[in-house]
Amino acid sequence: MVAERAEQAGLVDAVDDPGDPARYSREGYARIRALSRELGALRRRLDQPLPELVADVERTMRLDVEALARPGGVGRAHLDAFADVVGEYAETVPTATLLSLLDYLATADHAEDGLAPGEVEVAADRVQVLTAHSAKGLEWRVVAVPHLVTDTFPGKRRSSSWLKTVAELPAALRGDAADLPELALRGDEDRKLVTEVLADHERHFAERHAEEERRLCYVALTRSEHCLLVSGHWWNSTSAKPKGPSEFLTELADVLAETDGLGTLEHWAPAPGPEESNPLVGRSRSAVWPVDPLGDRRKAVDEGARLVLDALATRAETRRAQTRQAETRQAETGGDRPVASEAERSVSAASAVPDGAPDTAPGAEPGEDEDPDGWITDTDVLLAERARHRDGAADIDLPGTLSVSQLVELADEPEALARRLRRPLPFPPNAGMRRGTAFHGWLERRFAGDRLLDLDDLPGSADLEAHEEGDRDFEALREAFERSPWAARTPHDVEVPFSTDIDGVTVRGRMDAVFADPDGGWTVVDWKTGAVPPDERMPALSVQLAAYRLAWAGLSGAPLERVRAAFHYVRSGRTVHPVD
Repeated sequence: MVAERAEQAGLVDAVDDPGDPARYSREGYARIRALSRELGALRRRLDQPLPELVADVERTMRLDVEALARPGGVGRAHLDAFADVVGEYAETVPTATLLSLLDYLATADHAEDGLAPGEVEVAADRVQVLTAHSAKGLEWRVVAVPHLVTDTFPGKRRSSSWLKTVAELPAALRGDAADLPELALRGDEDRKLVTEVLADHERHFAERHAEEERRLCYVALTRSEHCLLVSGHWWNSTSAKPKGPSEFLTELADVLAETDGLGTLEHWAPAPGPEESNPLVGRSRSAVWPVDPLGDRRKAVDEGARLVLDALATRAETRRAQTRQAETRQAETGGDRPVASEAERSVSAASAVPDGAPDTAPGAEPGEDEDPDGWITDTDVLLAERARHRDGAADIDLPGTLSVSQLVELADEPEALARRLRRPLPFPPNAGMRRGTAFHGWLERRFAGDRLLDLDDLPGSADLEAHEEGDRDFEALREAFERSPWAARTPHDVEVPFSTDIDGVTVRGRMDAVFADPDGGWTVVDWKTGAVPPDERMPALSVQLAAYRLAWAGLSGAPLERVRAAFHYVRSGRTVHPVD
């Protein structure tokens, strides 16, 4: 009998109802209940659109804060890349649900080796683990290439040619057909000759795979600037039979043996005997959860904390004794009772809590606090942040990747950008952005463009002028554009995504339209649905166009001086060229 899905219990059910608190440590029980509240709050918000739900999960589980805490903004870039995947899936599948998204991700992991990997940036302050494909074009001081073992590197072919594998396309239909072995059949061969030709065709595919693996190994071995470590093994964690070195590792060992000073063969283990079994299969490991963050330092830290608490208690007792003596002398002289200072009251209050007393509210079960939704904690964090902001500006490291709108904000309001980077918050509803989205969608259809917009590149996101008229003047915007000189021109390309490096920072964005000029140059135009800003703001806003010029020069190969850029303010029919 198959149980209904609703009747199947899982880990989430155990988290929701962990049972008797006495079965857990105090800290472990508190973490379980905190996770249960987070998951419960997210389940109540599952009716959101998928992109908003993913962003909600980021905020609730504080993944965004953890990513921003990493230097260089690498974690944030990966979260943004995943958000792009979710947004594209939600736009492509109108009936998308959370379960269908999970099925899509599982299928991508199973059938396509996962989603496309994000861009890797070399970081000198951490150990980076990545595939040889992802490492292409990068260098590190020290590189380790493990697993040069049989059927791993070079890898065993997962499938044969299209003649024996249904999932493979015929060679002639593939985009890389020019590089694939050709099936030399004319149509008049007998059965024996056909069999020989097919076997030869399959052998050529195997040779091509071996050549690709050798090229990939060359990429892996040439990533180091100073030191290269290469290794293999006889036993892995699951195999019943030994693996042994691959031909790549054997060839490297032969080169080291023949060449002096090139490298050192540190250790070459002998082959296991025929009766030997895998020593890793029966080995088990145990661990304590939750993990103590202090580890072996726990005893020393506890001792230090005890000494501090004892010192505070002694100090508080000394002050209380001094206060009583002062009160006695004051009473003997007939004076007023002295008032304890704020510091004395604070120390007395702190020392009044006995050592080991619970910090929960009366009547609350162990692990539960008087702030189950975290409102008090969040309020304390916000007040502390405001206090730090009032005390002075803090240094904020720019992430390695910026959007064009962030680049404009960096030039126009760097303090606002710093606050946003320190604590990312969702943007408030923006009528100007909604109007810009609708207008750009109409322009895209008018120019027969077919590209989809990313959430971070919504039209109007870099337009800092917001109007409150709403969408009722949309028709007026369309009529105003039809009266402009741009309506009679056909763009070379529209909604052009780009990624370019500016002074070591990767800037990403999307150009509204690119026009080919009669003199052989180019003009990048950004449509603006707001009002023309004052002249004093134009230098900062023109940073957007400067980034567009650099991006199109890189994409088209045209000299920078041949690329122009302009804002066209649709409402007023005015085109502004703040960048020459």
